Amino acid sequence: MHVRRDVRLADLTTLAVGGPIDRLVEVADGAELVAAVRDADDAGRPLLVLGGGSNIVAPDAGWPGDVVAVRSRGIARHGAQLTVQAGEPWDELVRYTVENELAGIEALSGIPGSTGATPVQNVGAYGQEVAQTITAVRVYDRAEKAERTLTPDECGFAYRDSRLKREPGRFVVLDVTFELEPSAKSRPVAYAELAARLGVGVGETAPLADVRTAVLELRRGKGMVLDPDDPDSRSAGSFFTNPVVPADRAAVGCPSWPAGDGFVKLSAAWLVQHAGFGRGTRDGHVGTSSRHSLALTTEPGATAEELIAFADRVVAAVRERFGVTLEREPTAVTP
Repeated sequence: MHVRRDVRLADLTTLAVGGPIDRLVEVADGAELVAAVRDADDAGRPLLVLGGGSNIVAPDAGWPGDVVAVRSRGIARHGAQLTVQAGEPWDELVRYTVENELAGIEALSGIPGSTGATPVQNVGAYGQEVAQTITAVRVYDRAEKAERTLTPDECGFAYRDSRLKREPGRFVVLDVTFELEPSAKSRPVAYAELAARLGVGVGETAPLADVRTAVLELRRGKGMVLDPDDPDSRSAGSFFTNPVVPADRAAVGCPSWPAGDGFVKLSAAWLVQHAGFGRGTRDGHVGTSSRHSLALTTEPGATAEELIAFADRVVAAVRERFGVTLEREPTAVTP
């Protein structure tokens, strides 16, 4: 383990906000990760476990205890099954699966962050989500003070949600096991925009490499591929989840998709834009991306307080105009 005291949360997060850290503890494998968590818990120090920092709004006041940065790496393959260390960069894993002709997560290309964070949020995009391929999540349970392996049912996956997210701070992900499909072709393409880019119909397949290329092009066009030269990528990706509402409460004109049992999923981007926060809406050092109204971006000098206040104004405007309450996707952490 490597301990530092000269780091700010802004240096470790894609939104680039957040104050000084008391102790940054960098761990290289699962055993070090468990040891660092136990050490902080036994000493009573506030603990924040951080992967790629792509899905949090860090506090301006900083962190008065330990921030454990997960740097564990490694992909163990057994046939079509992959067990991946929590610190493995997500997009590097997706690239590995495409290069090795394993289908199932190719549409999740370009998403920033680490593999260990994906089951927490049940990360998804372009018609795929990680819950479709995860078979096990090995965790350290801070409540039980023991390592456990959670099944998909125990993870309680739902749309952009899981038990790991609903019980914040309890489970520290050590590694994730995925069951993929040996194939040079993708899973059936489930997202119309992606299908159109590929020139196939919804429900058809395409070469894995073509799907990855198309997804990266689509994400890059929306400023959602991390790039130090692209100010629109200084974000947490989509800041709000697409709301699921009864079909009879859908906003007139808003794109929607069936969500089962009489519910539909609405386009949060459309709601944000039509509530008066179109692309490039700025207030101080924060605002919507110039290329996608669902992404909130920061400029140098931005604060978490400023960002959350802007997000709250978006939520209030959407609720007032459409009667729909948006939920934030990134987590606003507090000591």
